[in-house]
Amino acid sequence: MWQNLKWEINAKFKEKIHRHVSSFQVIILGFMLVILLGSLCLTLPLATRDGQGASFLDALFTSTSAVCVTGLVLHDTASYWSVFGQAVILFLIQIGGMGVVTVSVAVAIFSGRKISLMQRSTMRESISAPQVGGIVRMTEFILKTVFLVELLGAVAMAPVFVRDFGFLKGVWYAMFHSISAFCNAGFDLIGIRSPFSSLTTYASQPVINLTIMALIIVGGIGFLTWEDVKRNRLHFSRYRMQSKVILVTTAVLIAAPAAWFFFFEFSELPLGTRLLSSLFQSVTPRTAGFNTADLTKMTEAGQMLMIVLMLIGGSPGSTAGGMKTTTIAVIFSSARAVFRQKERAHFFQRRIPEEAIRTAGAILLMYLGLFLAGGMFISYEEGIPLLDALFETASAIGTVGLSLGVTPELGRISQLILISLMFFGRVGGLTIIYAAVSSRCVSGSAFPQERITVG
Repeated sequence: MWQNLKWEINAKFKEKIHRHVSSFQVIILGFMLVILLGSLCLTLPLATRDGQGASFLDALFTSTSAVCVTGLVLHDTASYWSVFGQAVILFLIQIGGMGVVTVSVAVAIFSGRKISLMQRSTMRESISAPQVGGIVRMTEFILKTVFLVELLGAVAMAPVFVRDFGFLKGVWYAMFHSISAFCNAGFDLIGIRSPFSSLTTYASQPVINLTIMALIIVGGIGFLTWEDVKRNRLHFSRYRMQSKVILVTTAVLIAAPAAWFFFFEFSELPLGTRLLSSLFQSVTPRTAGFNTADLTKMTEAGQMLMIVLMLIGGSPGSTAGGMKTTTIAVIFSSARAVFRQKERAHFFQRRIPEEAIRTAGAILLMYLGLFLAGGMFISYEEGIPLLDALFETASAIGTVGLSLGVTPELGRISQLILISLMFFGRVGGLTIIYAAVSSRCVSGSAFPQERITVG
């Protein structure tokens, strides 16, 4: 009798919670909780090499950067944080890259608990899946893909790091950088040689360059696309329209910037290093945060190109942030339809829904507005060139982690702005808005229509 009563109370409590908390709110609360717990762990004396622990704001900044897979740091990861602190950061990166909801569902699956409809719905929103059906199977696919790819990346890089740092440290470095690259985080441990140097000492090392680039691309394309590739293999015509758009857009966003960097930025380098650097700097802004070149020595045109790439970011349902490749592709297709005086935008002989076009426009406006407002405020507050400030804000909201060396020198208010932008960029602007406005108002009436001239 007591067990039945207890079960009934729990059921009613869960029903009440589910009725008042949306999937978007669950996602946001999940990320906030993990960030807070990570911050508390990083304030422990055990987390830093000096045994003093980090201040709460420094810990909060680092935890947010890790969970939001950004890579912006106030302190060099290798020289400031202890092995425990590095392990905490790596754990946060893994959770943030896979998604808080994905991890919680995975724990439920492995513990043998039944996945509720609320959890399935939240998982669908988290990975941008088209439907609730097959979510458990998709979660299992994500877990297998994540650990397999990260393992392969670590195995590929291990010989180089073991040669340079010894066996134990080399294995740790291989695992750390593999997870960081696949999750598009951009945290590195090479600062033990020179703080904040990232991968500049490996600019001409093909194994590290190619492995890191491959991990970034695989992580940034998205799990739904890889599931499509797995199912249809090389039959490109059978792919979903979204998968086709993602793959084509990704290829263009790698090839075109790489050509610019090759001819205009790295012309003084030897041919092999020049090619690797050009490819690497076209891949990493979307949205990994590693760098093999000194970004401060690049031209303003090159830095501006990287800002654009950082804002675009990766693809939906991936470990990457940013506006997403599909958003830019939809806006481009819509503009092309206008230029050609076509009534509908389309991809691969498929019409794009009007709702998708409106959503893409809203996302573009939100990202540009926050990016510009944050950059202008930081430039004014810190007295630094506007381009430098915009580079940092683009890196934050795009969850990239690339920096011109400005971030460690920023004041507390500017740091809080970057924290907010990182959170916004990882969780997603629409998720935050939908969480704040959980109910959708549907009205059968409409205002009279009147023409307005644009352009």
